[in-house]
Amino acid sequence: MNKEIIERLAGMPVSTTRQKQSKFAYMVGLLIQYAYDSGYELTVGDAMSSPIYKTAEGKMPHMANSLHYERLAIDLNLFLNGKYMTATKEYEPLGVFWESIGGTWGGRFNDGNHFSLAHEGRK
Repeated sequence: MNKEIIERLAGMPVSTTRQKQSKFAYMVGLLIQYAYDSGYELTVGDAMSSPIYKTAEGKMPHMANSLHYERLAIDLNLFLNGKYMTATKEYEPLGVFWESIGGTWGGRFNDGNHFSLAHEGRK
């Protein structure tokens, strides 16, 4: 990766959640570019969980601690030569790249298409 991109990432402020979301969006752009430059195609899976799914108590039963809800996680669907790749191992080149720019890759916990930015102890 070029030095300018690394310096830009390192210099991005992350003292607020919104600033962290902005850095995450920039990182996702780099990941998408890396995937296409590597011969893959992508479609977007879960990019954000909506608050409309909250329970009456204001909680999201299945996503209560989801970084998707915080806009700090995305699931991407990977294709190679038109074939949908489903195995975590197939996402590894993207996961390694994602980790190299400071992200957390879900392949480390058997969720290969999950890419996030750690926040408040969550991945």
